[in-house]
Amino acid sequence: MNVKKIVGILAIALVIFFIVTSPSGAANLLGNIGTILSNAATSIISFFQQLF
Repeated sequence: MNVKKIVGILAIALVIFFIVTSPSGAANLLGNIGTILSNAATSIISFFQQLF
């Protein structure tokens, strides 16, 4: 089996395990990631608005 495929399957299994064992923790983590991405996008947009 391909190592990349094995790592992908293990990563998916770990995510499913995390969601099953701690759903509120997984939801908080996902919310935090969304906030970080939103802040990054806002900062990039602000940068380009100031540039032009």
